[in-house]
Amino acid sequence: MKSRSLFTGFLSMALAALLLVGCANQMEPAQKAIADVEAAIAAAGPDAAQYIPDQLQAVTGQLADLKAKFDKKDYKGVIAAAPALLTQAQNLAGAAASAREAAEAAKAAALEAMNAEWTALSGTLPAAVAAIESRVNILSKSKKLPANLDAATFESVKTGLADAKTLWDQATAAQASGNVEAAVTAARQVKEKADAALAALGMTAG
Repeated sequence: MKSRSLFTGFLSMALAALLLVGCANQMEPAQKAIADVEAAIAAAGPDAAQYIPDQLQAVTGQLADLKAKFDKKDYKGVIAAAPALLTQAQNLAGAAASAREAAEAAKAAALEAMNAEWTALSGTLPAAVAAIESRVNILSKSKKLPANLDAATFESVKTGLADAKTLWDQATAAQASGNVEAAVTAARQVKEKADAALAALGMTAG
């Protein structure tokens, strides 16, 4: 009986030792698997955070789960889950590059549209503002306003004209400095004020 007990104890110790060896053998591959995923995420660079933040967050979240498995010594679980996650991590760089290219193309298209709008506005607004200013100067010297224009409306037109001229100066300065978006934004405001003034004065755009 004593011999059997000793044998059983020895067998248990041997099995425990084998388990420890097996666990130790799996720890290094598990560490490498995690390191490979981290390297793939790093390779995606800042573009991933800027252009595909949701995909990046999903991958980093799964990486955190993988590390939690490792901390619990579930090396087998890490090794089993790592390949699929590594593929996702390696795909981040390509997805980020594609998203960046799409964003740059959209930005270029928007800039082209704004340049075209600026060309159109800058071709008509100076003449419209000049026509309004000329009419305002004539009416200011007149003893009586036209029947369709009361004093309050005329004062509003003069205020709008002054604002339009200021805005146009801002628009041209922005365009000269290369800020087409600001130039177009200001020019649109000029057009609104010019249109309102033309309507109040009973004029049509030339």
